[in-house]
Amino acid sequence: MADNKQDVGEPDRSRVSGSEDYEVRYFAEQHGLSMDEARELIARHGNDREALNAEAQRLKRN
Repeated sequence: MADNKQDVGEPDRSRVSGSEDYEVRYFAEQHGLSMDEARELIARHGNDREALNAEAQRLKRN
């Protein structure tokens, strides 16, 4: 199902939808990752934006 762009409250902003290319692209660009790296993080750690941001930072440090 497509992301409802009218439903943009806090719960929607707290997640990254791995099925929406524009969300994955934004997350990848934000952290200097490739699309594949971003999708792998989402698959491995879920779609919680805070957790993904922390994992992306950890990945960049290594």
